[in-house]
Amino acid sequence: MASPYRINLPAYEGPLDLLLDLIRKQEMDIHNIPIAKITEQYLDYLHQIEKFDIDVSADFIYMAATLIHIKSKMLLPVDPLLAGEEAQDPRDDLVHRLLEHEKFKNAAQLLYQKQQVEDHVWSHPDKSLYGTDETQGELVVSLVDLVKTFQQVLERKKEAPKFELRHDSVSIAQMMDRLRQRLISTDETVSLIEFFEKCESKNAMIVALLAVLEMVRMQAVELVQSKLFDDIGLRKHKMFEAVFAGPDAMAKIEEQYL
Repeated sequence: MASPYRINLPAYEGPLDLLLDLIRKQEMDIHNIPIAKITEQYLDYLHQIEKFDIDVSADFIYMAATLIHIKSKMLLPVDPLLAGEEAQDPRDDLVHRLLEHEKFKNAAQLLYQKQQVEDHVWSHPDKSLYGTDETQGELVVSLVDLVKTFQQVLERKKEAPKFELRHDSVSIAQMMDRLRQRLISTDETVSLIEFFEKCESKNAMIVALLAVLEMVRMQAVELVQSKLFDDIGLRKHKMFEAVFAGPDAMAKIEEQYL
């Protein structure tokens, strides 16, 4: 008996993943996307999904509408009143989002690979890197603990699907400032899980993780855990004030991620 005919469609976590895959596989210039061609291919993928009665999320539909809108704007003649420096390419916002998404996706992959390595390596941590006189009686929190907490929150987000049509992007510096303001407003530790869960999207969660890692590296915050398997908390390091000293401290940090 002949085996049944099968068609395997690649799975994507979101519309930006799909667009990046289409662009990179065809070696297109991401700064000069052939919008008509990419829109046709994107819609073709959605039509294939519909043929197999696979539900299409609102994010994919929203992106389809965005691509069609950009294509329509590019077909219109340029307004002579806006010609020159003021004329903006309709693709600019999409290109920026794709580049940001690719950067965070690569960062997440590197963190995952690092965790895979550390899961198979055991070493005695140097407590002098973490502990101070104020942290006596608390447990050392490693990068593995941090990544595992991030993955737990990420899994919970997947288990509770919701339609999210907002696509506001946030930078690492902005997320660092968000955490800084939170720490300034309280003398208590800030729950790492709560900080991740308040992120608007998965991309924002990745940015939040990178912001925490950067603030730990700068010795602005420290990760604490009162007992084994307890939630990880964030609190101000003794160098917190020095790191953010000066009116232009955040502006300098912002410049590092431009």
